[in-house]
Amino acid sequence: MKIVTYNVNGLRQRVSQFGSLLKLLNSFDADIICIQETKLRIQELSADLAIADGYESFFSCTRTSDKGRTGYSGVATFCRVKSAFSSVEAALPIAAEEGFTGLLGCSRKDEAASAVAEGLVEFSREELLKVDSEGRCIITDHGHFVLFNLYGPRAGDGDSERIQFKLNFFKILEKRWESLLCRGRRIFVVGDLNIAPSAIDRCEAGPDFEKNEFRTWFRSMLVESGGHFFDVFRAKNPNRREAFTCWPSNTGAEQFNYGTRIDHILCAGPCLHEEHDVEGHNLVTFHVKECAILTEYKRWKPGSATRWKGGWNIKLEGSDHAPVYPCLREIPDVSEHSTPSLAARYLPMVHGLQQTLVSVLMRRQATKQVKSDVVSSSFPDECIISGGCSHVKRSIANCDVNGTDISCRSLDQDSRNPILKVVGHSEDFKEEAACSTTIVFNEEYARPLPNKRTRKRARKSQQLSLRSFFQKSQNLDDGIENSTNDISTSQTGVLNSNNQSQEAPVMDDHRCGTMQNDTNGISSSQGQEEPDRPCSPTQNNTNGNASSQGQEEQDGSRYLEKQKKSDALLEWQRIQQLMQNSIPLCKGHREPCVSRVVKKRGPNFGHRFYVCARAEGPSSNPEANCGYFRWASTKSRTK
Repeated sequence: MKIVTYNVNGLRQRVSQFGSLLKLLNSFDADIICIQETKLRIQELSADLAIADGYESFFSCTRTSDKGRTGYSGVATFCRVKSAFSSVEAALPIAAEEGFTGLLGCSRKDEAASAVAEGLVEFSREELLKVDSEGRCIITDHGHFVLFNLYGPRAGDGDSERIQFKLNFFKILEKRWESLLCRGRRIFVVGDLNIAPSAIDRCEAGPDFEKNEFRTWFRSMLVESGGHFFDVFRAKNPNRREAFTCWPSNTGAEQFNYGTRIDHILCAGPCLHEEHDVEGHNLVTFHVKECAILTEYKRWKPGSATRWKGGWNIKLEGSDHAPVYPCLREIPDVSEHSTPSLAARYLPMVHGLQQTLVSVLMRRQATKQVKSDVVSSSFPDECIISGGCSHVKRSIANCDVNGTDISCRSLDQDSRNPILKVVGHSEDFKEEAACSTTIVFNEEYARPLPNKRTRKRARKSQQLSLRSFFQKSQNLDDGIENSTNDISTSQTGVLNSNNQSQEAPVMDDHRCGTMQNDTNGISSSQGQEEPDRPCSPTQNNTNGNASSQGQEEQDGSRYLEKQKKSDALLEWQRIQQLMQNSIPLCKGHREPCVSRVVKKRGPNFGHRFYVCARAEGPSSNPEANCGYFRWASTKSRTK
C-alpha cells in the first residue's frame, strides 16, 4: 500500500495544471492520497474537484469567518478502490471523521468517539470547536490503522494569538493520539505540520533554532526522546541531508534547494505480527518498505535554463511543496464494508439532493397548473384560438395562422417574442366550430404580459444611443409632409418653372435649393431634410466640400492623437530611465536590485526596500543571493 501526502497550495490550481482531478490522482500511483491546503470552502465543492472515477474522497473545509481564514487551509483524503460497496480493501476506510475533537461529526458513532470525548474533558467546548474550525484534519479508520491527514497551523514570530492557537491545536491532538494508543490502535500521521524537527531538516538553521517550543514538542513525541512515534522518513534515511519538502515561493529558493522539511510521515503503535514484543520488531522495521520525497513535482528542475531574477521569467506551475510517500507491506484485507457516510459522494453540493418519485410528479403537476394560469391570464375571454379551422377571432391581430400551426404573439405590437405555440389537437379551447389544438409553451416567454403603462415606462427608461438623436423621427416627417401640402399652388408653380433657383429660399427648410449654404448642408446631414428628396448639383458640390473638410479634420485629429501617443511613450521611457538609474546595485554581484514592500503589519508596513535580485541559497554559494538590503527613501502608498 502506497500513501502520499502533498500540500497542493490550492486544489483548483493543481487540477487545472494536470487537466483533471483524475489525472492528478493517477500521477501518484498511490492507494491513499492525503492533500492539504485545498483552499476550498464547503459551498465551492463540486464534482470536478471532489469526485474521480475509482476514488472515494473525504473533505474538511474551513468553517471560520475570521478575516483572512475563509477559503484557506482545508484537507482532503482520496482512497483508490475497486468497489465503493461491499469491499474488503484496506484502502477504503470503514469509518471517517472530520476534525479530531469528535464534535464535527463522524461517519459512525462508536465507542471510539465517546473515548475521545472523555480524553478531552479538560478543554472547553469553545476551545475544541475553535481548533477544528479551520478544516485542518480528516481521520480515516482503515481497520489495521487510523490515518490522520493534518495541516498544521503556522504561527509567525510575535503573533501571540496564532502561537496560542497552534499550542492548543497540538496539545488537543496529542490527547487524541494518547486515547487511541491506549486502546491498542495503530496510528499513521501524514501531512504538513509546519515544523522542522532538527537542524538537518532546515537550510542553515539559526542560533535560536533549537529554542522553538513547537520543535521541542515535536521531538518529545519521537521514540528517541521517549515518545511513541517514529519519524518514518528519518528512520529510513537517517543521514540524508538537504531532503527538503518546502521552499519559499517568493525568493526563488528552489533553484538552490534552499528549503525545509515540514511534510512528515509519523507512525505509532504495535506491529501487525503477533510477535511484536520481540526487541527491534516494530511497525516501521517490518511494515514500511521505503519512504521518499517526490522531487519530480518541484517547480524548478535541476538543469533548467530558468533563472530567478527577482521573479520567474517563465511561469512555473506547481505547489511550493513536494509530495512525500511511504510504501507499506503486508497489510491484509479487512472485513467487508462500504464507503462511510462522510464521503464526498453523499454531499448535497456534489451529489445533489435525493428526490422521490412523488415529489417529481407533484412538481410537474404544479408546473402545468402555473402554465395554464399564465395562458388564461394572458388572453381575454374573446381571444379564442382554433387549430384546423378556417377562422380566428379578429381580436388577435398578431396570430399567424398556418394550417393547424398557430404561433401566437403578444397583443402589443412591440412584443416580438412568441409566448406559446398551438400545434396538433386538443380540447382545451373550443368555439362554435369543432376545432381542436394543442398548446406547447416556450418556457422562456411563459410569463404574464406587461400592461401598456409598464411598457411605456420600460421604453422611457431605455438608454438611447447617440445615433438615435440624429435619426429623423416619424412625427417630424409627418409635420414636413403636412406643411408641404399646405404650400400655395402659386409657390408650387414657381418651383416647377424655369425660375426655380430664384424662389428656392422659400423652401430651404424642407427641400434642397441651389443656393443652400454650408449650414444648411450640415443640417441636412443631421436629419433636418429627407434623404430621399433630390438635390441640385450646387448642393452636391457643397456636400463634397463639407466631406473633404471633414476628411481633413479627421486626418488632423489622427495626427494629433499619434503625436500625443509618441510624447507619452517618450515620457514613460524617460521615467523608466530615471527609475533604472535610481535602483541600487547589490554589493555581491554589482547587479540591479529588486524592490519589495513590507506587507507585515507593524511600524514598517508599506515601506519599500531593495534586495539582491538573485535566488535565495546557501551563503557558501557565490551564485546565490548575496544578502544585500537597503531601505528606499520614501514609503509606498498602501492600497
